[in-house]
Amino acid sequence: MRPTTELTGSGSFASAFPVTSLAVESVALAAEAISDVVGLDSPSPHVVIDRDLASCWFAGSVLPEGWELPPVWDPIAGDHATADGWIRLHTNAPRHRRAALTALGFSPDADAPRQAVADAVLTWTADALESAVVDAGGAAAAMRSVDDWAAHPQGRAVAVEPLVHRSIGTDGLPGRPGPADRPLEGVRVLDLTRVLAGPVATRFLAGFGADVLRIDPPDWDEPAVVPEVTLGKRCARLDARTDDGRAQLRRLLAAADVLVHGYRPGVLDALLGLDAGGRGELRPGLVEVCLDAYGWTGPWSARRGFDSLVQMSSGIAAAGMRWAGRDVPTPLPVHALDHATGYLMAAEVIDGLRARWETGRGSASRVSLARTAVWLTGLPADADGPPPETPWGDATFEATPWGPAHRLRPPVTIVGTPMRWDRPASTLGSDDPRW
Repeated sequence: MRPTTELTGSGSFASAFPVTSLAVESVALAAEAISDVVGLDSPSPHVVIDRDLASCWFAGSVLPEGWELPPVWDPIAGDHATADGWIRLHTNAPRHRRAALTALGFSPDADAPRQAVADAVLTWTADALESAVVDAGGAAAAMRSVDDWAAHPQGRAVAVEPLVHRSIGTDGLPGRPGPADRPLEGVRVLDLTRVLAGPVATRFLAGFGADVLRIDPPDWDEPAVVPEVTLGKRCARLDARTDDGRAQLRRLLAAADVLVHGYRPGVLDALLGLDAGGRGELRPGLVEVCLDAYGWTGPWSARRGFDSLVQMSSGIAAAGMRWAGRDVPTPLPVHALDHATGYLMAAEVIDGLRARWETGRGSASRVSLARTAVWLTGLPADADGPPPETPWGDATFEATPWGPAHRLRPPVTIVGTPMRWDRPASTLGSDDPRW
């Protein structure tokens, strides 16, 4: 963090790794990028990061009043003992649930009880079941130690990747940011991300005035996190698997300033019929930021993954188990890889916009959850402190489609540039797919 960034608060998560430091540093990167944008036309304003609030936003920013969020996990998702260790099944998406059940010998649409799944998992070794689920199109991760991951071909590949892969894009037109109090006003962000890092990034951008349009396929939902991550955005649906939907998505991209997506390598190219260069030609000066789970090099670069799976693969859950003196995988207290990667993505978008406003050139940046894990495990230990307290007493009131709720104050204070959202969280598909 630069000298003009001030930290307040003293709370720290209890964890095997410095989760609070990661929260503070990642939020600060995005906030300082906003300050630098304001500094194009006036002195860069002072930035204050609240250590406790930054931590609490990693845990969740919304508190329902008189209603409840749905369960986060599918009934068979989670950690299961194997014949030789542990594996985590990620079955929240219907297609991933079907893949796991198929690999385990169940009918893909079976209503299998969790105990029956656990009994079946016990007959497998962790590596063999991981491979079977992934080969079936699902998402799973065997628990590895830090040393095992360091020796694994994917662990070795990610360890030498930069935190951000950044390249220069196509020529567009220079411009200027919005007014100091809404520096991203007028910036169109096409958001093709889903749980959880990408939506965190675009939520941050919306907090400083960006026009974020989130696009989901017709059959997608993530009810447990939608009230958390759609704050400030418009949410629409279209089917890019059809000719009409693909054409519509390309028209939206042609009029966007920023594209944020979480597709694995090559998937968006096939969906749009455009590679990265073609996207830059369709929208000259495009700022594109994308993420994947396991990194952009190595044998797992195209593997499906999520925060909880990367924690299992990379040794975080195993180290947590030893740190806590437990006999089951012990992840971080929050989805810190997702949230930190989201703020890193937001910083990349803002830096990319600043460069385009100065030079007219677009850019393309890539990040990954696995590389953020390397960042986390390399940070010095958090200072001892009390657990961060969630300040719901200072929260703001928000009228959501699900009912009234309280929203935490932002973790960022930038003098003269307030972080605020112009619209409440909304349901997926509640807007039209147009600018």
